[in-house]
Amino acid sequence: MAITDDIRKAATDPTPLYFLAGTADLAVQQAKKVPGIVEQIRAEAPARIDTVKNIDPNAVQEKATARAKVAQENLQAKVTEILSTLDTDLKKLGESAQDFALRGVGVAAEYAVKARETYEKVAEHGEQTVRTWRGEAAEEIEDLAIAVEPNAEPVEVKEEEKPAAVADDAPSKKSPAKKAPVRKPVAKKTTPPAK
Repeated sequence: MAITDDIRKAATDPTPLYFLAGTADLAVQQAKKVPGIVEQIRAEAPARIDTVKNIDPNAVQEKATARAKVAQENLQAKVTEILSTLDTDLKKLGESAQDFALRGVGVAAEYAVKARETYEKVAEHGEQTVRTWRGEAAEEIEDLAIAVEPNAEPVEVKEEEKPAAVADDAPSKKSPAKKAPVRKPVAKKTTPPAK
């Protein structure tokens, strides 16, 4: 039944949905920056185009050739240095390979931890975003209810207390699921009693 429990847990876990909501919200935030970037590019474009038009192609080719020669000389020097210091002892080479493999595993584990942390941060952001969306939706519904029934008075809802027997058992049992935030009900119109 472990597979069934895993499937049930995966189906009821809201974290992936919060991650999607957080990603969508972050994308919207980044998209809001686009008009400013477009305006900046539009302002800088004429100057950059003039700079490109005024560049001498021969000068660019000479610089590229000089850089390629320097890079080739540096590469040859490094290869010569590596070949001269290469240890031919197979035992040391094996130890080096094993060391590199262990470092690779360590780096992979570190990246996995960082990825998980980032996933959890985005999921938390998404959860806050969903709460904000729900709050905004509730406010819109309240505004609509007030527009429809302007004279209605809001009603307070009090949480019911659990019986003492259930309250005694509550500390021993831990519920893994998070409780959803309590929503305030929309004000309802009550009819006055007949006279």
